[in-house]
Amino acid sequence: MLRTVNRVLLGLVGLGLFALGGGVLLGGLDLQRRWDFGMPGWWPFRGPDDVVLGTEGRTRWREEGWWWPTVIAVLAVLLVLLLWWLLAQRRRRLGGVLVDSGDGAAARLDGRTLEDVIEEEAQALDGVSGAHARLTGRSSAPAARVRLLLEPHADPAWTLGRLSRETLTHARDSAGLDRLPSKVRLKEVRHRARRVG
Repeated sequence: MLRTVNRVLLGLVGLGLFALGGGVLLGGLDLQRRWDFGMPGWWPFRGPDDVVLGTEGRTRWREEGWWWPTVIAVLAVLLVLLLWWLLAQRRRRLGGVLVDSGDGAAARLDGRTLEDVIEEEAQALDGVSGAHARLTGRSSAPAARVRLLLEPHADPAWTLGRLSRETLTHARDSAGLDRLPSKVRLKEVRHRARRVG
């Protein structure tokens, strides 16, 4: 869904910029007069001396009471939509993983369920106080991102080895995947210093 929205949005923006740039170029190089063709009556760029927005266009709606609230509302909606789109790029979570069911048909395993299983197994490891897992990539070739919060006594190398050999291997095997590339981020729990008296 996000990929389709991105393509449509970028296509529309690109088409709009191409049309606007082409029209400005036609006016700036005075190609209408040279090639003897006309532009629509509403088009503002008719020659090299024309400006994007003339004095009449800048001051036409200034006295109307609805003009500025409408402009501000449209800009606010546009800003909210752009922020939503920007945040949607970061939250790219895999909805499901295609699993070979063995009978020639593919089944779909819920991505959140597999993330929960990885988190629960990772939290069961000694020295891990918290875990967060996220699946990214394509449903046929997922990848995992895992963040672990380690207790001060935990051995990072041992924890990483167990996570790789057990937790991530179980997830890969249970989904019937050939490989499950993973990125693991380790962070230590911060404790307040204790006063000894």
